[in-house]
Amino acid sequence: MKLKRTHLLNELRKSNSGDEVILNGFVNRRRDHGGLIFIDLRDKYGITQIVFDPEVEEKAHAIAEDVRSEWVIGVKGKVRNRPDGMVNVKMETGEIEVLVSEIEVLSKAQTTPFEIDSDDNVSEELRLKYRYLDIRREKMKNNIQLRHDMIKFIRDYMCEKGFTEVETPILIKGTPEGSREYIVPSRLYNGNFYVLPQSPQQLKQLLMVAGMDKYFQIARCFRDEDQRGDRQPEFTQLDMEMSFVDEADVMNVNQELLMKLIEEFKPEAKLLFDEPKVMTYHEAMNKYGSDKPDLRFGYEIEDVTDIFENSEFEAFASHARSERGVVKALKLAGKASEFSRKDIDELTEVAKIYKAKGLAFVKMQDGDMKSPILKFMSNGEINLLKERLDISEGDLVFFTADEFEVACESLGQVRLEVARRFELLDSNEFALCWVTNFPMFEKGNDGSLAAMHHPFTSPNLDELNLLDEAPLMVNSRAYDLVMNGNEIGGGSIRIHDQELQAKVFELLGISKEDAELRFGHMLEAFSYGVPPHGGIAWGLDRIVMLFAEEPNIREVIAFPKDSKAKDLMLGAPSKVDQTTIDESGIKVVE
Repeated sequence: MKLKRTHLLNELRKSNSGDEVILNGFVNRRRDHGGLIFIDLRDKYGITQIVFDPEVEEKAHAIAEDVRSEWVIGVKGKVRNRPDGMVNVKMETGEIEVLVSEIEVLSKAQTTPFEIDSDDNVSEELRLKYRYLDIRREKMKNNIQLRHDMIKFIRDYMCEKGFTEVETPILIKGTPEGSREYIVPSRLYNGNFYVLPQSPQQLKQLLMVAGMDKYFQIARCFRDEDQRGDRQPEFTQLDMEMSFVDEADVMNVNQELLMKLIEEFKPEAKLLFDEPKVMTYHEAMNKYGSDKPDLRFGYEIEDVTDIFENSEFEAFASHARSERGVVKALKLAGKASEFSRKDIDELTEVAKIYKAKGLAFVKMQDGDMKSPILKFMSNGEINLLKERLDISEGDLVFFTADEFEVACESLGQVRLEVARRFELLDSNEFALCWVTNFPMFEKGNDGSLAAMHHPFTSPNLDELNLLDEAPLMVNSRAYDLVMNGNEIGGGSIRIHDQELQAKVFELLGISKEDAELRFGHMLEAFSYGVPPHGGIAWGLDRIVMLFAEEPNIREVIAFPKDSKAKDLMLGAPSKVDQTTIDESGIKVVE
């Protein structure tokens, strides 16, 4: 390479007019104007127009006639001002061009499977297969740069706050915490395995035992889960842990960081609240049908369970009378005329996806309430509904009746679908909230108790007396940070008392022997003294996705897996040769 660049392709201005420069880059676009050849030369930083004139340098012009898109070239030439009327105000370098005297072809390119300089939609499968070409496109390049800038900003902030970045290992012991782990066979110790960490949870708690006080890490995490738009088998967290703190300490540090990120990277965004709202899990579920509520719009859910406790409408009454049953209502003021029966049927299908048995409704039109369910209700119940929900002309009300979580979540999803239909979700508005006091436990499919977060989360200390008699009534010291209906961070104050930790393991059905096998390193470490501590982890992919206004996290990851957890570019996962399998001491069963 004899022509090594003197300038990047976003640097030259009118003040450089007359300078001799050398530029390197990709051919973004080539235009032949019957003598003059114009090329937009592109690098990571920008684009500069270069010109080949046969009357100035015939040899360079002859080479340029063969040059095509995405060739990599070096050129030498003089900067000159563009003629009047030819200035491109959309380009940083739009006032100048470079008249080329010498060209070096550094690399030729075959025709690309899609146009690099076009915003035309290209199938995601093709983009992922040729991701190195996709990243050449302006949008992807900007997303990757935004990710870098945000992570650097986070690192700087954490260091200023006295946190120490510590890299925790990737090959660790298998200690299942709820999600499936990727396992790695050990060649040296046949029949034994490492796993890839779901998170650095235990390791960061051990750093608190070690007296590190404030830890953070930009951590790689791995989970062998079914995929969806906002999940990847490998992902990145902002992970942190702090000693001698309570919930408020952790929350304050994190909301300050988030507000500073918004100020730096989304200054044009409209903050709907001066600081994040705080609500309990039960408040969030009751009002919004979600533990990660989207607060950019209204449509709050109302509880009408008490109205139907003595009703003859058995579909509602059976749940109103049951221990965990509820009847929930969602009023859409003035929207009755905008929903046909087909629209209502479509929303019913949305509710059924989330285990609801159906979606009842009433409309107020022409002064009367109309609905197939009215014949099952008494006049007193109808009047109570009108009063409780303030139903007036043109209103539409949806109902679900089921166990608390099912009734709330299914109606919450209907609420979100209504917001999408009426375009109420403005990506340039940020609504932030903390959701706290999550239940400590939830019931598994087999009826056993499972940790809603993880087994190291502390229960509320004033509810310890309920652990034996009513564990499902115990709330935890957990907290989630939510933005626009997306959980972007979740954490808790941890258990630091050995006896309490043993009790939680017992409730989760983890025997002393199993606890020793899985978590013995933690229990032993805690026996040497451990400070009260707590922390949080952010989904960095997700928050960059929101800042970039992208539909899924694959758009902000350089080399993601597809929706089926496959790497289309590298062809992973793939088979390995038999020698490697034998050395690893494993057997593949077809």
